[in-house]
Amino acid sequence: MDRLAFRENSAGRVVEAIGGHRAFVPHALPPQLRWTPRMVQALSEADRAVGFLGGLGQILPNPYLLVNTLQRQEAVLSSRIEGTQASLSDLYAYEGARAKSNKLPDDVHEVHNYVQALDYGLAQVREDAPVTLRLLREIHAILMEGARGTWRRPGEFRRTQNWIGPVDCELKGATFVPPPPEHLMAALDAWEEFLHAPQDLPPLIRLGLAHYQFEAIHPFLDGNGRVGRLLIALLLVAWQVLPQPLLYLSAYFERHRQAYYDLLLEVSQRGAWEHWLIFFLRGVTVQSRATVIRGQKLLALHTQYLERYRNAGNLQALVDQLFENPFVTGTAVTESLQVSSATAYQYLATLEEDGVLQETTGRKRGRRYLAHEIWDIIEHPLPEEVRGELEPIF
Repeated sequence: MDRLAFRENSAGRVVEAIGGHRAFVPHALPPQLRWTPRMVQALSEADRAVGFLGGLGQILPNPYLLVNTLQRQEAVLSSRIEGTQASLSDLYAYEGARAKSNKLPDDVHEVHNYVQALDYGLAQVREDAPVTLRLLREIHAILMEGARGTWRRPGEFRRTQNWIGPVDCELKGATFVPPPPEHLMAALDAWEEFLHAPQDLPPLIRLGLAHYQFEAIHPFLDGNGRVGRLLIALLLVAWQVLPQPLLYLSAYFERHRQAYYDLLLEVSQRGAWEHWLIFFLRGVTVQSRATVIRGQKLLALHTQYLERYRNAGNLQALVDQLFENPFVTGTAVTESLQVSSATAYQYLATLEEDGVLQETTGRKRGRRYLAHEIWDIIEHPLPEEVRGELEPIF
């Protein structure tokens, strides 16, 4: 790591670690921020967008109409940033088939673990459990359970040095070296204290600061990026910014991946908080608007389906389940509705005839069906003005 890249106004200090290498230790939060007009505008837009999103969360008759879909999109995209290739359809197909997790392809396994870790964390904060270092370790243990490699130490903070740089680079060629093990716990304790200390800062600013700091500390041997992005959703709920976990930023970070990495590094090297926070707040705005649009469309379709099957008993229950997972099989329907196989396939045939489902395999056995109208809303690209192509920040 090049010491000269880290200037006097850096967000931390470069230290000499045991073994002679250099590493970065971030200063405790919060930093001194300059409230420029651009940052104030970005915060105002983000607050307004989150307010609309929170309003949507309040009127949803069933929050899981949208929550489950968003969580799975987040799992796929956050994992994709780290190189995982599993798609949302892969994840849904696994869950819809009620497959055994020990038979999962590695990439799908890792994405499925992300969903489980996110579910666990959200369950804790809904019970008013604080976001603590202990919760971090528990989430990491779930995320890394059965993952590739035995060196990852699930649920444990690292005791050796890690680093960030080009693929297969050695420590001496690293772009960034997080705190050495002897500095790690002090940095984590200060980060945890910041999460719970009384603050005058707006919650979205605190969130952007906390995300940077976690990534700079990099407390685990692997999985830091995924845990850090997962924490955004947990803190939004824990701090009561949103009533439901409806906002995830991995889609924005993945679309602007290089800017995401570069801006985090610039904070470390020269204290470029304004650039990072404007980028972060734009992500909040874009993803909030995107979720509102998709949520409104899903809510309208859900209302239409429920009206169509208002007096249809189990068919209405099955339609509800399609909004949690638009991929479905006869076996899954048999198990979820506790009906015979013949009855399950009769329900599927009815929904296929009505145009709600499409059979996707072309087989006579082992058929899988897709609720294509739901899927189109989930996967259809949003307009450019909503997606928010990255404007110059500098």
